[in-house]
Amino acid sequence: MSTTTTPSTRDRILDAATELFYTHGIRAVSADKIIERAGITKVTFYRHFRTKDLLVVAYLERQAARERDALGEIRAAAGDPAQALHGFARVIGAEACKPGFRGCAFINAAAEYAEPDSPVRAVVAEHRAWYHRTFVDMLEQLDVPGAEQAAAELMMLRDGAMLAGYLGDPAQVADALDLAIFAVVEGRAPAVRS
Repeated sequence: MSTTTTPSTRDRILDAATELFYTHGIRAVSADKIIERAGITKVTFYRHFRTKDLLVVAYLERQAARERDALGEIRAAAGDPAQALHGFARVIGAEACKPGFRGCAFINAAAEYAEPDSPVRAVVAEHRAWYHRTFVDMLEQLDVPGAEQAAAELMMLRDGAMLAGYLGDPAQVADALDLAIFAVVEGRAPAVRS
């Protein structure tokens, strides 16, 4: 006997918002469109999310959790930080090759929420800080001198890869990102690449 769980109402709202926000842009999607896509009433929508900005924050927090989990799985499977960085480049390349890829959800959200003190920008900033800390940790495990600066460079490479996947040839993203990451790493610590 198989059991399937049906998504909660909150999850259905987030699923609808995720699809619509990512495909059309956050500001272009009204609460009414999300309500219609989720198949709920306005009362139900506002019971879960009092404002659209709270929904945007929840959407980004869920996306951040998914990315943290994915990178955690890559690190666990890789066994060493160099292999994890290779795996990271492959995953970014695979994401960029998926139909409907529109770049980084966080960069897209930041472009739409220019106010630096908005709750949306706070989620974006925290996610970027998490990436930076994660890169620092991986680089320190590789004994890369200047890990803080190198991590900032890897962040720029990650951002560029996300844009390249959307605007350029996504098939080239993984290889180009991998080569660029290890150019940064090897520029500081020869013989790290494996």
